[in-house]
Amino acid sequence: MKILAINGSPRKNGNTATLLNKALEGATSKGAETELINLYDLHYRGCISCFSCKRINGKSYGKCTVNDDLIPVLKKVETADAIILGSPLYFGRETGLMSSCLERLLFQYLVYDSEYSSLFGKKISTGYIYTMNVNEEQAKISGYYTHINANKLFLAKMLGSSETLLAYDTYQFNDYSKYVCTAFSEQHKAEVKATQFPLDCKKAFDMGVRFAKVK
Repeated sequence: MKILAINGSPRKNGNTATLLNKALEGATSKGAETELINLYDLHYRGCISCFSCKRINGKSYGKCTVNDDLIPVLKKVETADAIILGSPLYFGRETGLMSSCLERLLFQYLVYDSEYSSLFGKKISTGYIYTMNVNEEQAKISGYYTHINANKLFLAKMLGSSETLLAYDTYQFNDYSKYVCTAFSEQHKAEVKATQFPLDCKKAFDMGVRFAKVK
């Protein structure tokens, strides 16, 4: 059992990375082989709309043909039994590097037939961990769930099943006094970090356990 985690955050030790590592800890506890990839270590771009992955009888049919640092990651997804993505939400969307990764990962498998079927060739579990500075009510008002639900639909359609974990109201700065951030209460953020974030870590751990059990 191989479980791959992909970190779309620029921070390797931030909230998103912490949750991804907890998920991998859960998977490891059940004997799974795990790996964490940090996208901000890589140099690549999004889909360039060359349609090589769609060309009839083309040598790259069903495969992204852009040769850069993302290709090894896409190949690792093919051999994984489950993948867990993670990204902070900026203005209601994942980071640019995670968005580009998803474009390249999913579009290569999308068939332009009447069913919009997938060339992936198997079904795997996918998870998506989102961290965000806003609380749940603010996320609803700002329309965050439209994008989150769309990602869930596309991941399930192209790769298999999909689930999400949402970590709200995360602690953003090491020292709030150093930044202009009067919209937030450092005391409240600290309380959420102390009480809610450990629960989010447990949810991430449990996700890893579940994924490691799926055959």
